[in-house]
Amino acid sequence: MIADRLFGRLPRPWRRVLDWVLTIAVAVALVLVFEAEVAKPYRVPSSSMEPTLHCAKPASGCRARYSDRVIALRIVYRFRDPHRGEIAVFHAPAAAADCGESGSLIFIKRVIGLPGEAVSERNGFVFVNGKRLAEPYVPASERDQHTDRWPKLEPGQYLMMGDNRVASCDSRDWGPVARSSFIGPASITYWPPNRITIR
Repeated sequence: MIADRLFGRLPRPWRRVLDWVLTIAVAVALVLVFEAEVAKPYRVPSSSMEPTLHCAKPASGCRARYSDRVIALRIVYRFRDPHRGEIAVFHAPAAAADCGESGSLIFIKRVIGLPGEAVSERNGFVFVNGKRLAEPYVPASERDQHTDRWPKLEPGQYLMMGDNRVASCDSRDWGPVARSSFIGPASITYWPPNRITIR
């Protein structure tokens, strides 16, 4: 036992207690390091990503009994930049506070526009540098009729949108997201069991 080597002169019952304390402390430290550096779980707070990610009824627009829980792989964005089309967890800009998504400024949205691109929306369809973006993840029933264009994205800026366009408060409302604000791609849905998905 660890405590036998470190505290060999203590009475046996104390050594056993210290061994458990050290084991638990090491386990907790490993979990904290894992969450801080590798992966962290998040709950889907709103209907902005329906039907791809579910939130729990009776909240407005939510379709499920339980909110999906996802794992953001923090380590991924240490080695590469966000890709278009992937779902990402990020710290939203301060202006997003008006969205009121459970009072949190950690959002889950889809990466739409990349640095250097010009993004526009015409009658609910997204165009990147003038070319219509294929979006099979946005059902017709969730597509809005919005028409707008946004300034060309600067280096290190990304445009984020929810899949449920009619109910998503996203970059169209509060602007682009800085590269430094990304936490990780939401690569795994782990709860509820019938929703387990690896992206």
